[in-house]
Amino acid sequence: MPEGALCNKQPVDTEEQLKALLADKGGQTYYEEMKHLDVDVEMLRQTLGKSLKSRLRTWLSMCARCGMCADSCFFYRINDRDPKQVPAYKIQSTLGEIVRKNGKVDNAFMHMAMETAWAKCTCCNRCAMYCPHGIDVGVMISYLRGLLYQQGFVPWEMKVGAGMHRVYRAQMDVTPEDFVDTFEWMVEEYEEDYPGLNVPVDKDDADILYTVNAREVKHYPEDLAEAAILFNIAGENWTVPSKGWELTSLAMFAGDWEACRLQVESVYDAMERLKPKRMVGTECGHAHRATVVEGPYWAGRSDGLPPVKSIHYVEWVAEALRTGNLKIDPEKRIKEPVTIQDSCNYIRNHGLRDVTREIMSYIAEPGYFIDMTPNGEHNYCCGGGGGFNGIGLYRPQRNKALITKRDQIMQTGASLVIAPCHNCWDAIRDLEEEYQIGIRWSFLKPLLIDMVIVPEHMKPKE
Repeated sequence: MPEGALCNKQPVDTEEQLKALLADKGGQTYYEEMKHLDVDVEMLRQTLGKSLKSRLRTWLSMCARCGMCADSCFFYRINDRDPKQVPAYKIQSTLGEIVRKNGKVDNAFMHMAMETAWAKCTCCNRCAMYCPHGIDVGVMISYLRGLLYQQGFVPWEMKVGAGMHRVYRAQMDVTPEDFVDTFEWMVEEYEEDYPGLNVPVDKDDADILYTVNAREVKHYPEDLAEAAILFNIAGENWTVPSKGWELTSLAMFAGDWEACRLQVESVYDAMERLKPKRMVGTECGHAHRATVVEGPYWAGRSDGLPPVKSIHYVEWVAEALRTGNLKIDPEKRIKEPVTIQDSCNYIRNHGLRDVTREIMSYIAEPGYFIDMTPNGEHNYCCGGGGGFNGIGLYRPQRNKALITKRDQIMQTGASLVIAPCHNCWDAIRDLEEEYQIGIRWSFLKPLLIDMVIVPEHMKPKE
């Protein structure tokens, strides 16, 4: 069977297609159809010819198989140093084989490659730091995911996620009306506690355009209110767009590059329409990477930059604390052992380590902050990045992948873990549920709400 009704080479472009895929709970029919899916060898060859450029070809040919990348990979370390978990092996046995065989591979090979691409690598890019030749296996695995997606060999949840971005321009079925209504509703819920609190929608020429993760709208709406409270306390001139508010890109995890372009262009359109001075994205690592780091290239922007200056939420928080726009009540600083999770996507890939340590210097009482070992650019992935958190087919592998982060946290002795990133937050939540090590975890916003000094004009009258 060359194509299934659900598992096929066609992207999900309509709401009807999306609903049909979602109705297949857990992808049972989808994965059964995948067992019989043909590989379009000619399509694979043409794609390689058009898109496998000199950099990736050079990396594949120059890899010395020296194994120096092995210990950099947490998958290798937690899987008893299995040679098949060495980053160089993972890419040579998949993308390398596709290139060597000029696309002449079969269904069984593509199943193996799919598991390697989504269950043996989170594209955290840590191995690139230790390769003597500067080879980035994470980048090559991302390219491999694109080839697999095009052929229909992609986890069910990733096909759904990419379809969401194509249909809704969001990783979940949240419409622009849903977003605005939810944000305004949550702000109304907090108005009695913070008189004058509001959410400006589609305001031209604001200092800040705030963008979010659709999970906040769907599952954590209090996060929206907390953002509004902190912006108002800081006296910011800010707004949210009614369209182009979704910062994330599950399409990037899926390898659906066209959906990546469509998604990021919706955010850029909001920037160009409202002309803010800068964009501040919520506490999400892959969202920052997708919109600020990778996005300009998907959108064909020659300068490699978004239309306006764009920063991660940790950068805004550090700036607000530094300038005194947010002031911390010294009595309410964190007075328990606390550590912070360094997100691969804005620490390793965008150099914001010092920014997060600056935040900790304001919110934690001296002596209570304990860094993980290693940390910063050398920190390990949370264990659930790159879409790994959301793939049911590979949940046993994901749960095992949490062990490295579990051990890192336990070694600090921390009872509180701050995770200013949705994937990291989810992984650490699941880590606690799976291994019960006795920790709490939090984004920055609720912690700041509890300790920030509220100006008189935002306090309720007796």
